[in-house]
Amino acid sequence: MANRMTINYEKKPCYDIVFVGDFGLLAEELADFGVSERKVAVICDSNTKRLFGEEVTKILETCCKKVIVHAFPAGEANKTLDTVKEIYRRLIEEKFDRKDLLVALGGGVVGDVTGYAAATYLRGIDFIQIPTTLIAQSDSSIGGKTGVDFDGFKNMVGAFYMPKLVYMNVGALKSLDDRQFYAGFAEVMKHGLIKDAIFYEWLLDHMYEIHDRDMEVLLEMVMRSCGIKKLVVEKDPKEQGDRALLNFGHTIGHAIEKAKHFEMLHGECISLGMVAAAYISWKRENISMEEYYEVRDMFVPFQLPISVDGIEPEEILALTKSDKKMEAGQIKFVLLKKAGKAYVDRTVTDAEILEAVKEICFSDEDMRE
Repeated sequence: MANRMTINYEKKPCYDIVFVGDFGLLAEELADFGVSERKVAVICDSNTKRLFGEEVTKILETCCKKVIVHAFPAGEANKTLDTVKEIYRRLIEEKFDRKDLLVALGGGVVGDVTGYAAATYLRGIDFIQIPTTLIAQSDSSIGGKTGVDFDGFKNMVGAFYMPKLVYMNVGALKSLDDRQFYAGFAEVMKHGLIKDAIFYEWLLDHMYEIHDRDMEVLLEMVMRSCGIKKLVVEKDPKEQGDRALLNFGHTIGHAIEKAKHFEMLHGECISLGMVAAAYISWKRENISMEEYYEVRDMFVPFQLPISVDGIEPEEILALTKSDKKMEAGQIKFVLLKKAGKAYVDRTVTDAEILEAVKEICFSDEDMRE
């Protein structure tokens, strides 16, 4: 029996998120989309093809007119227009038309790339999301944001384009290595920090079950995280207001990601960005020093970084100026009023950003120790 959540767009039902523990209900969920008369392209990366490609393809072949698989090399470095171009080429070769369907099988990169290809191929073709990583299940597969990086700048090219279904196999999280799992957890913790202090405390209280990847706890964690994102994206589907809160930690985090040449995972960089944003919140006396250190230190048990080496604060500041969240020359920076309550601020200064980045940098003395 699946748990369901409906995402509304412009106050009308748009698509369902289905929460399950395996792929067993996939054919049944797709039946409503008339797939017996449609060609389906499974878009995945080299990792998800190896882990789930055969199983998902066999299921789809039982219910779809034709199934093809298109895989590209895993990694953020391949979240580019060139990757989208190869998807276009394959769809044209296979004679896909507007009545056919794309399936995004994988993490955030796969979902974003597939969604953007779907939004732009023949001016729009249906797609569904089958997210297999924690970062995709808790965050990126929901809300219709699609896109690619451009010359290393995050998500500079994209579109808002809604999937027809999100099929959330929480059991897939057991396939992740620890680093990938905890990097995804950064986005889960973000949702608690910006909107739900009770959920934030629940995460800390269930630390050991999360470490053990207890399926019942993971299912509740993913559903509650998605519930927070649902509330935000339904209120502001195209990021004109409150949806910007979801960028907590992302302005500095994206800059670190580029400065480190994508050697660090997205969630690791976002955790650093959240620490920096919490630091500015403390210095502005929004939160106390004790609250700042509590927010900072809660990342440690979940194997997320709170400091980094090999970056220059001035470079990070410069990179924030190229962030897509700039508006009339001002950065829309997300700060905390307290754990569970965030707000958008357009007055954060260069000096504040530099000081916050220095706070998360290893000093020469740290390195000697």
